[in-house]
Parts: sequence; C-alpha cells; structure tokens
Amino acid sequence: MLRFYWVIFWNFYHIYMIPKMAYMARHTEKFDEAKRYKIARRAIYYMMRTGNIKTTCDGLENLPKEGGYVMYPNHQGKFDALSIMITHAAPCSVVVDDAVSYGILIKEFIDLVEGERMKLDDVRQALKIIKKTSSEVKEGRRYIIFSEGGYKNNGNTLQEFKPGSFKMAMMAKAPIVPVALTDSYKVFGKNSLAPVTAKVRYLPPLYYEDYKDMNSREICALVKTRIQQAIDEELKTRSKKRKWFQHK
Repeated sequence: MLRFYWVIFWNFYHIYMIPKMAYMARHTEKFDEAKRYKIARRAIYYMMRTGNIKTTCDGLENLPKEGGYVMYPNHQGKFDALSIMITHAAPCSVVVDDAVSYGILIKEFIDLVEGERMKLDDVRQALKIIKKTSSEVKEGRRYIIFSEGGYKNNGNTLQEFKPGSFKMAMMAKAPIVPVALTDSYKVFGKNSLAPVTAKVRYLPPLYYEDYKDMNSREICALVKTRIQQAIDEELKTRSKKRKWFQHK
C-alpha cells in the first residue's frame, strides 16, 4: 500500500481530476464513453508515471476487432483492471466487488467507466448484474470480470475460478478473452517504491462457436488452464533469462 499513498501524494496537484471524473460520470449525456475512457486512462498514466510503474503487453492481435466481448483475467490486486485498461485502447468497463468499490479514487474511477458493482453474497443481485452486462455486451460493450472474485496474497498463483462468472459471455453469445496477468500484485501489494513492471497477455479468444456445447464449469476450467499455461510460460522465460545473465 506504500506505493498507493505515494501516488496519491505526488498527484495532489491533479486533485482537480477527482471532481472532474465525478462530474463526467454524472453527466453521461454530455460525455460519451470514449471521452470518459480517455480521462480514465489519463488518470492511470499519471499514477504509473509517479509510482515507477510500467506495464508491458502481448497479444493485442487476439482482441476481437468488432462487437462486444468479455475479458476474464486472473486477479492479483488493485492494479489489475488498470493494467488492462492502459493497454486496451478501445473503451471497456469492469465488474467489481461492491465491498471494495467505494474507496478513495476507486469510486470515481468505476463510476467514470460505468462499471458494475456486484455483491458477491447476494445471488439475486449478482444475477441481475450478469443479465444487465450481458445485454450491454450484445450491444457492443466490452467488460472485464474477475472470475476468481477476490485476491489475497496469491501473487502469480491462481485461485479457484467461479463458473458463474462466465454466464455473462454465455448469455450474450460473445467472445471470451482469457487474460494472463503477472506481477500485477507487486504494484500496490508490496510496501516498496522500487520500479515495478506488470505484464498483460491477451490470449486467443473463445468464440461462441467454440464453446456453445460446453457448460459454464467446462468453460471455466478451460480458461483457467489457458491462463495458467501462459503464466507458467512467462515465469519459465524469465527464469531462463536470469540464468543466461548469471552465466554471461
């Protein structure tokens, strides 16, 4: 959390952005999604610049060129959605846990991108959110939803994925884009101000034709396996590079 407070302190002269974000979120009739997303990405850029944060990205060519889709990343920490948005040029939104969605800057950010707050202990409310977002995906919106639900010192290790989260894409018959995040947890999860790099890797999508005969548990298992493989590959590559430099 040290870096989080450091970022807030060194961006104090950008404090005007908080009421600006709140105003834009309240007046969507004046500011379309593209304009609001641009401001959201600018805020992320300021955070990264003052916080010694970098994000690398692979697999942008895997993102569907048209229509709505749902991105399913692993969940490591508070920077996860931001690391995706700063690399994802087209406007997208996010489904988050209602319990953690009202913190400083978090509330304004979620409101700005018209994110949805899901109460994880309220099945009826969660189903309502899934129906609403699936309808929006049908109309062309793009969403991020964390199938793991939450995170707790899991680092680059995957937790249990929740099959119900895939209902959003299934109901919309939309592409499912697995996203592998590595080292995102280091950004705000470690008490350090040392430079940190998070990596985002967009994996090949599952189109409706690919999963139409599968149930949510099967889809969930497949997506988790692909993300795990991508993380394993990334960590293996890093290990080889370290050994190469050590023997050079």
